Amino acid sequence: MDFYQLRVHFIGIGGIGVSGLARFLKAQGAIVSGSDIYDTSITQTLKDEGIEVNIPHSKDVIANKDLIIHSAIIKDSNIEIIESKRLNKNILSRKEALKILLSKKKVLSICAAHGKSSTSAILASILSDSGAIIGAISKEFKSNVRVSNQDIIVFEADESDKSFLNSNPYKSIVLNAEAEHLESYDNDFSKLQKAYMDFIKLSKHAILNLGCDIVKHMYNILSDEKLQGKITPNIACLNPNIDIKNVSYVLKDSMPFTKFELMDLGEFSVYGIGYHNAVNASMAILSSLDLMPIEVIRKNILNFRGIKKRFDILQHLKEDKPCIIDDYAHHPTEISATLEATRMYANLLSKSFDFSSNAYKIKAIFQPHKYTRLRDNLKAFCECFKNCDELIILPVWAAGEEKIDFDFKTLFKAYKLSFAHRLKREGNNIVLLDSKGNKLRTLSQGIIIGLGAGDITYQLRGE
Repeated sequence: MDFYQLRVHFIGIGGIGVSGLARFLKAQGAIVSGSDIYDTSITQTLKDEGIEVNIPHSKDVIANKDLIIHSAIIKDSNIEIIESKRLNKNILSRKEALKILLSKKKVLSICAAHGKSSTSAILASILSDSGAIIGAISKEFKSNVRVSNQDIIVFEADESDKSFLNSNPYKSIVLNAEAEHLESYDNDFSKLQKAYMDFIKLSKHAILNLGCDIVKHMYNILSDEKLQGKITPNIACLNPNIDIKNVSYVLKDSMPFTKFELMDLGEFSVYGIGYHNAVNASMAILSSLDLMPIEVIRKNILNFRGIKKRFDILQHLKEDKPCIIDDYAHHPTEISATLEATRMYANLLSKSFDFSSNAYKIKAIFQPHKYTRLRDNLKAFCECFKNCDELIILPVWAAGEEKIDFDFKTLFKAYKLSFAHRLKREGNNIVLLDSKGNKLRTLSQGIIIGLGAGDITYQLRGE
């Protein structure tokens, strides 16, 4: 399909994945527009880039469009979908559009339950001339999309709606797999694992992290199939316990970096903190070994400066103000790894600055994301906050789900626990509010980290 001058309208353009496709098509010469329920920093940035965005949805914007692309959460009852069908418009879901958009690209497709955004952004930093579509804002190129004339494109694939199977992977890069988003797989984990296997088999090359037991199991199946003479991709593996050595953490201008040695390739340094950061970087390095010299990889990886909402330091620690960090972690595995990294960061800060001990106390503000995720991982949620000194819980971000009652006070009684309805940024501090907007207290010291995939990020930023 030729997208030059094609009038393409995106329903749900404010989503990080859909906004990426919108930017990508605009770069191909399409005339792009979109709509969403309400204005956000993403929709405002799209407007600033010259994309027409209509708030809220309206059937009046459909008439002169050639192609309609909608996000996974858009229902048939949406007024723009109804109008598009009435006018017999060409309508594609995001995952259907992917198959067309990426069909002529050499796609390095990264998929995982955790870490895929960071790994995608690290790989995009290494392959500095490649295109990129990732599920977060790279601080290096200040967007979730980088346009390139190269055939190679770094793509963050999504297993939640099975769209990773439409990503045309030249390389399938799998960091890990967990029992997440099972609603797309008839609540059957074996079907999710089969989808991952299908994703790997679509590619010519696969890079697999054997530190994940589920990925290791898939690798063993593929190895058996290869012995049986079946066609399988060329596979490169990372065995973190053997291949990653001498991991250490340092501060450079108050910013955290992870240093490590990988196989026989020497030492690397990458922005971020935590062992998981070394694993993500190692997977990106192994994915680029056949595409550029190792010394160029070692140099280019230093261009990575993190991504928005992933250990995103909004305010650095000072004697008279707290450190404020925003993180997208919303699953127990992610929360545990993030808080472990936060503890390491606090320890590094305490060795670099002579502040009072209260300055290094970790205050985690948790906005649970989806009632079903809480229900399905309740025990793990109750155990994943061990590295914080205080836990503050906000109301569940329901994401359209029906309410399920939880006794949070009893469930999380092992922690120094408090509750708030909302928070707001007030100067250098974070203010906790009750349901009527009254001030509960002000957080003016310590390391404050917000955790969640809902609107907590906007509350922390004062947006």
